[in-house]
Amino acid sequence: MKFTPEKYNIPDKPQVPYIDTEEIWNYLNNAKPSNTRIQEIVSKSLSKERLNLEEVATLIRADKPEQIEMIKSGARMLKEKVYGKRIVLFAPLYVGNLCQNNCEYCGFKATNKDTVRKTLSNEELIKNVEALEHNGQKRLILVYGEHPRYNPEYIAKTVKTVYGVKTGNGEIRRVNINAAPLSIEGFKTVKDAGIGTYQVFQETYDPEAYSKYHKGGRKAAYDNRLVSLDRAQEAGLDDVGIGVLFGLADWRFDVMGLVRHTNHLEACYNVGPHTISFPRLQDAAEFKVDPEFAVSDEEFTRIVAILRLAVPYTGMILTAREPIHIRKEVLQYGCSQIDAGTKIEMGAYSEKENKKQDLNQEQFLINDDRSLGEVIDELLDGDYLPSFCTACYRKGRTGEHFMEFSVPGFIKRFCTPNAILTLAEYIEDYAKEDTAVKGWKLIDKNIRDIKEPKLEASVKMKIEIIKKGKRDLYY
Repeated sequence: MKFTPEKYNIPDKPQVPYIDTEEIWNYLNNAKPSNTRIQEIVSKSLSKERLNLEEVATLIRADKPEQIEMIKSGARMLKEKVYGKRIVLFAPLYVGNLCQNNCEYCGFKATNKDTVRKTLSNEELIKNVEALEHNGQKRLILVYGEHPRYNPEYIAKTVKTVYGVKTGNGEIRRVNINAAPLSIEGFKTVKDAGIGTYQVFQETYDPEAYSKYHKGGRKAAYDNRLVSLDRAQEAGLDDVGIGVLFGLADWRFDVMGLVRHTNHLEACYNVGPHTISFPRLQDAAEFKVDPEFAVSDEEFTRIVAILRLAVPYTGMILTAREPIHIRKEVLQYGCSQIDAGTKIEMGAYSEKENKKQDLNQEQFLINDDRSLGEVIDELLDGDYLPSFCTACYRKGRTGEHFMEFSVPGFIKRFCTPNAILTLAEYIEDYAKEDTAVKGWKLIDKNIRDIKEPKLEASVKMKIEIIKKGKRDLYY
């Protein structure tokens, strides 16, 4: 039967599953990449237009070296055009690892009796936040196992606790969440606590693979998870993050799934995801995954570039699962957020000594365990602008409003000045002497690149105020 994309042009509906396996494979199997066609698609992306499924499938099927380079070159240009050289920094903080699910790839699965189960007490939570603040962190993502104990009221309570911790000039200004899908009322509860982004990763959009690896707990319900962020939108929580755990299914299908999810949210709510995450499988206790779909380094770098082109205005999160050399390479293709100084053992930030990774105490292995200061040093050496900015969240530039700022390209106008100001704060409060020298040099360079004289003068004035001890200035 001849493939006709028009067959699938059925309006999306809120809270109705939207993944059609046949549709996605038809797009992939019928894609015809040519150098001319790829250049057309890259040009569309550079005009900051989201790509459609046929265009994404064409990029995915492009496998000639010159075609892959066209894709990566386009992604580099787009990253610079939309986001500039800024990189937003954050840290994950595991609050509790109780879990009722049985995900074959996860060290926290319910059947793993050797995992050390723990939920941070209020005192332990505060001590870990204090430790993170002492290092200069301003943005956290709180991570919870999927368990009844971690209900919306509990999540809201821990969020408020984190926001209340102040150590000198240290404070957490944005708390994002990675937790179980909630009901509409549950999402309203956590929204009222003042959270930033709420992440729910589908893990894989392939229904067959999903069923294979999720055999117990509420997470086994594919459709419920698939539309969970629709419920967040219905609750008024318009700042959401999606993601895939690459290695569970064919990466080509899952890239298409991420874009299809983006399409769905835009069609139903006029706003796409604030962030897309794309971690690769890593070893874990009782790890049981078929290696058939393991994603190579070469494939991973292509994935990042394709996703950047596919959704030009969406933040892309690169995690410490990846080794240093891969993190360094794919930053140029479009990642806008990275974690740094990451510790995923329960309560590890408040411990004085760094322990060797233990699979019975961690969800998975990480491959970049450098401190926040070390990561900032490398970013500065690469001419990247480290940022702890939280202005969009606090100024209400989220959801549809965020799209209004980011899609036309206004993001650089606000984000670069705010990144400069947060870096100035970090230098004044936490940086080593050699880091401070490099940091002020990069700040001066970025100020000179501001094209609006009034804005340039304003940024310089705010930096002088920061040097005198004032904090939390932003546009």
